[in-house]
Amino acid sequence: MGTFCSVIKFENLQELKRLCHWGPIIALGVIAICSTMAMIDSVLWYWPLHTTGGSVNFIMLINWTVMILYNYFNAMFVGPGFVPLRWKPEISQDTMYLQYCKVCQAYKAPRSHHCRKCNRCVMKMDHHCPWINNCCGYQNHASFTLFLLLAPLGCIHAAFIFVMTMYTQLYNRLSFGWNTVKIDMSAARRDPLPIVPFGLAAFATTLFALGLALGTTIAVGMLFFIQMKIILRNKTSIESWIEEKAKDRIQYYQLDEVFVFPYDMGSRWRNFKQVFTWSGVPEGDGLEWPVREGCHPYSLTIEQLKQKADKRVRSVRYKVIEDYSGACCPLNKGIKTFFTSPCTEEPRIRLQKGEFILATRGLRYWLYGDKILDDSFIEGLLV
Repeated sequence: MGTFCSVIKFENLQELKRLCHWGPIIALGVIAICSTMAMIDSVLWYWPLHTTGGSVNFIMLINWTVMILYNYFNAMFVGPGFVPLRWKPEISQDTMYLQYCKVCQAYKAPRSHHCRKCNRCVMKMDHHCPWINNCCGYQNHASFTLFLLLAPLGCIHAAFIFVMTMYTQLYNRLSFGWNTVKIDMSAARRDPLPIVPFGLAAFATTLFALGLALGTTIAVGMLFFIQMKIILRNKTSIESWIEEKAKDRIQYYQLDEVFVFPYDMGSRWRNFKQVFTWSGVPEGDGLEWPVREGCHPYSLTIEQLKQKADKRVRSVRYKVIEDYSGACCPLNKGIKTFFTSPCTEEPRIRLQKGEFILATRGLRYWLYGDKILDDSFIEGLLV
C-alpha cells in the first residue's frame, strides 16, 4: 500500500475534480463496460473453474483491467510535472534565451510550455489530453503511453471473448428450415443450463461492447503509434510542430542554415530510455536536458523566439465585421461552420464588431490567432 501511495498521491482533494469531466467519464465508462461484459461472457464461454485455460483466460482479463486502470490513474493524478513558480535558470545570462511567463511569473524552462487548461507551465509538455483531463508531459508520459498500449491489447482480448461467446450461444439456438433460419433466444439447447442466462438483452449488450472494443482498439491504437513515433525521436507533439515551422521559416526566407533537433540522442534506444526506465521515474529533472553534440543547450528555445518574432511579421491582421460569442460550435454562423468546428479544447475568443485580430494560421472556416487588445495578445481559436 505504501508503494502505491508513493506513486499516486493526492496533494489535495481538488485533484479528484479531474474525474468530473466528460473525458474521464467516457473513458472509464468504456473500460467498465468492456471489462464487465468480458468477464461475464468468459463465464459463459470458458468457465474458469473447470479448466486451466479458462482460469488463465479469466486471470488475464483481470490483469488487463488492473494494468489499464493503474496507468490511466497514474497519468491523470501524478500529472506531467510543472515548472516551479518564479523559476529562473541558475545562470542569469541564460534568461536571454528563454521566454517569460507572466501567469507563472517564471521563465519557461527548455521544452516547457504554458497550458491554459492547467494554468501552469508544464515540463516537456506534449499536449493537454481531455481523456485524462490533464497534460501529458515529463512525469506521466510513460504511464500515458503504456495506457495507450494496454487499452487496445485488452480490447482485442475482450473482443475475441465477445465473438466466441455469441458464436457458441447462438450455435445452440439456431434451427434451419428450407428457406428460413430461426434463433431461439428463450433458452439454450444445452445441458446443463448456463450459470448466466444469455437472452436477447445479453446478446445486444455483448454486441454493443464488441463495437466499443473494436472502436477503442482502432482509435487508441493509432494514438499509441503516433506517441511511439515521437518518443523514438525524443520529441513531443509540440516540438514536432516547432520543427516543421523552423523548416518552413528557413525555406520561406531562403536562409543558408539547417535546423537540427537538439534532443535527438542519435539512437532510438537512447531516445526510448529518456521516457521509459526500470524505476518508472523518467531521466533528468524536467528542467535541464542533454542535447546532441554540436547543438546549443537552448537551440529549441532560440528557434521559438525566432518564430515568435516572425509570427508578428508574417501574421495577417483582420478587422472583425460581425460579433462572435466564443461558442465552441456556433449554430448562428452556418451549417458548414458548425460541422467543421475543430476537435480541440483550445479556447474560442469572444469577438465584437470593430475589434482586430492577428491570424497566424487557419482553416477554411476557422482561424488560429491572437486578439489585439491594448497592445497585448489573447491567443486562441477564431471563427
